[in-house]
Amino acid sequence: MFRRTLSVLAAAVALATAGSTVQASAADGASRPGARVLDVMSFNIHHAQGTDGVLDIERIARVVRWSGADVVGLQEVDNHYSARSEWADQSTELAAALGYHVVFGANIDNAPPAGSEHRVQYGTAILSRYPITASENTWLFKSPGQEQRGLLHATIDVHGKKVEFYNTHLSASSQTDRLQQTAQVVDLIGARKPGILVGDFNALPDAPESQALQKAYTDAWARSPHPRGDGATHPSEAPTARIDVIYTTKDVKPLITRVVNSEPTASDHLPLLSKVLVTR
Repeated sequence: MFRRTLSVLAAAVALATAGSTVQASAADGASRPGARVLDVMSFNIHHAQGTDGVLDIERIARVVRWSGADVVGLQEVDNHYSARSEWADQSTELAAALGYHVVFGANIDNAPPAGSEHRVQYGTAILSRYPITASENTWLFKSPGQEQRGLLHATIDVHGKKVEFYNTHLSASSQTDRLQQTAQVVDLIGARKPGILVGDFNALPDAPESQALQKAYTDAWARSPHPRGDGATHPSEAPTARIDVIYTTKDVKPLITRVVNSEPTASDHLPLLSKVLVTR
């Protein structure tokens, strides 16, 4: 489990990097007034149905709890969506199980079925150990016949420091849409800093549609010292694709990033977790 104290962080980075520039960066950042350390996660939960076919929202909560993540961007979250998830409000249930704050972004949003007062929704969510002071969900470009996607944005108060956290899930089947969506994401985030963007981008980091993100932000996995494996998160039980990514702005330094495989059957994706230092 990642720890959140600066003293332990400095020791861990020193052992892991043995004199590398990351060690120096962590020590310098930790000494700056107002610096904050956060463990941030991206996790596509597949509406809490695991690769074993079992629907288990508590298993998803257990993965997050075990990881020690402070802020989590969840994709493929059901909110009274259908019988496949027992009509549950999954983000609220997860927040209650973890004792976290939560916001939900509906990208599919349909009228309640007969006999129900709840809208039929599916989208993304952000869980946070720290208070969420503002949030908004912006729908992204969509070609005819494609599923609506969005960018969920939460402003998080981390001991008095404002951190902008973004979560997205890009088109699964249209590269044309992803090219438009990544450009829109960069435009929407703009100059708001410090910021962290997580998501299931449905594209490898070297794909054409990923280049706008790679140019604008730091890819936390690529910056991680001595990474284990290749950062692949999908499919969960034998991952080959690095499509779940954590990006940071220049005021947020990724220190250590890893794939979490505590319960590989919990979803068809593995979570990605990064310890980051917010320096401004």
